[in-house]
Amino acid sequence: MKVSPLDLRQLRFRTAFRGFERAEVLALMAEVADDYEHALREVDQLRQEVSQMEALVAQHREHEHDLRNTLVTAHKLSDDLRANAETQARQIIRDAEARSELLLQKTQARLEDVQREIDGMKLKRREVETSLESTIGSLRNTLEFVREQEQRERDDRILFHRPRQAEQQPVGIQAAENARAGER
Repeated sequence: MKVSPLDLRQLRFRTAFRGFERAEVLALMAEVADDYEHALREVDQLRQEVSQMEALVAQHREHEHDLRNTLVTAHKLSDDLRANAETQARQIIRDAEARSELLLQKTQARLEDVQREIDGMKLKRREVETSLESTIGSLRNTLEFVREQEQRERDDRILFHRPRQAEQQPVGIQAAENARAGER
């Protein structure tokens, strides 16, 4: 049975012989009704506060749930970013290694080309040296031949200008004959 403060205020007892003091009972009933009313108001107020607290707790739980979802999403995004970064880094390294290998191959090919050019130039140098040596040898032989020819011509001139022993005449006679020969 639920008794309200109003029920307590309107409650009337029968009077009996040697019963309680009616004014005291009514005063007590009014005081109990006031306390009971106060208690009910307090209970209502506490229920309202509990409802507000439950709403606040529900809101906090929702925020917590959202924060957890955000944290999980951020963690997953972080993992995805890290995985993508690692994948990109591996791709960049592979590309760099491929470019490095290609550059190394090109450099090696260029080195081989340069070495072939050097070898070709060395061969040409040897050919030029041999040609020069041959030309110098030919020129030396020609020079020796020319010198020999000049020497022979000098020797022939000297012999030609020497008086012959059988024809030796006195110097005076010879001069006179030369002078006459000049007049002719």
